[in-house]
Amino acid sequence: MYIFMNSFMNGVNKTQDDLAFSALSHIRIYNQDNNRAYNPIESQFDQSNTVINILNRKNMQYTTGIKNSTSIVLSVEKQADVVAVARQVNSNVFFRSGSKKVNGIISGVELKSEDELFNTSATIIEGEWNNLMTYKTGIIMGKLLAENLGVQLNNSVNVLTADGVSKNYMVVGIFESNLKTMDESKAYLNITAARQLVGENSDYASDILVNIKDRDNTAKFIQKITSVIPYQIESWQVANEQLVAGSELRNIIAVAVSLTILLVAGFGIYNIMNMTINEKIKEIAILKATGFSGHDIMAIFLTQATVIGLLGALVGVIMGYAMSLLINLVPFTIAGLETLPIFFRLEDFLLAAVFGILTTLIAGYLPSRKASKIDPVIIIRG
Repeated sequence: MYIFMNSFMNGVNKTQDDLAFSALSHIRIYNQDNNRAYNPIESQFDQSNTVINILNRKNMQYTTGIKNSTSIVLSVEKQADVVAVARQVNSNVFFRSGSKKVNGIISGVELKSEDELFNTSATIIEGEWNNLMTYKTGIIMGKLLAENLGVQLNNSVNVLTADGVSKNYMVVGIFESNLKTMDESKAYLNITAARQLVGENSDYASDILVNIKDRDNTAKFIQKITSVIPYQIESWQVANEQLVAGSELRNIIAVAVSLTILLVAGFGIYNIMNMTINEKIKEIAILKATGFSGHDIMAIFLTQATVIGLLGALVGVIMGYAMSLLINLVPFTIAGLETLPIFFRLEDFLLAAVFGILTTLIAGYLPSRKASKIDPVIIIRG
C-alpha cells in the first residue's frame, strides 16, 4: 500500500506539473515597470524653506519591452544551468472573422527555441509547427479560439492591435494544449511578423523565457544573473504561488497517508509477533529449562522476525508494483490523460523494503526480550 499510494500521488503531482509547465517557463525576464521617479522641479528647489505643491503628478514610462534582447539571451545562455532560452513578443489583440470578434493574445515566437522550451510542436493537431516559418503571414490558433471564430485551416483571420493596427493572416495550424484558457484565447505568429505587427525593431522582445535544469533552484540562478541583466526577473514560484501551495499540500497529504500506512503495518506486525510468543510460552519455558539462555531465545525469535521481514518486504514490493500497474490501466480521459496517472520512484521501493524489514525486527525484538526473561519454573507450574 505504501508503494501504491506514493506511486499514485507521484503520478498526480507529475501530471499537474506537466500540465502547468506546458505553458509556463521556469524564469521570465521582462521590462514592465520602468517608471522614473525623477522630478526636475524638486531637483531645482531643494532648499528646506521651499514649499512645493505638485498636483496630478504623472508617471512616465520611457521604455517598454526589451530592445536589446540578443545580448540578454547570450548572457543567459552562458550559464551552465540553462536548458533553453526563448524570446517572445506578446500583445493583447482582437481576432476577427466576419462578424465575430474575440479578445485574445498574440505570441510571436522563435520556432526552434519555443519548441525546446515547451514542446509546442507536439500540441499541433492540424497543420505543422514549422508552417510559421514557411508562411510569413501564417498564424497558428488554439482549437477553441478557431471554433469560436468559425475558422479552419487555410482560412483568413484579421488581427487588430490596441494601437489600431489591423492585418490579415492565414491559419496554417491549430493547436490543443489541454489548457482551456490558452486554447480559447492564444495564437502564435513568427516573431518577425509579430514585431512588424506591433511596430518594433528586429531585436525587440516583450519577454525572455528561460528553463533551467532544476526548476526548484530558481532563486540561486536569479541571484547569479541579476547583476548582468538590467530588467525584471521573475521565477515561476513568485508568479504562481497557488501552484506552489497546491503542490506542497499534495506532498503533505502523501507523507501523512504514507506514515499512517507504515504505522498501521508496524503495529500489525508487533501484534502478530506478540501473539506468537504468547502461544509458544510453554515451549519457551521448556527450552530455558533444558539449558537455553535468554540470548538464545531472543536469537530464535529475531531469526523468525528477519525471515518474515525479508519475505514480507519482497512480496509487498511485488504486490505494490503489480497493484500500481493495474491502477495505471483504469481509463481516465480528462485533460489529455487516458488512464489514472502512476509514476514510480526507486526511493519509494527502497524505503518500503527497508521499513518493512526494520519494523519487523523491532516488532520481533520487543516480545522476544520479554520472552527471554520468562521464569520457566513459574510457567511450567502454570
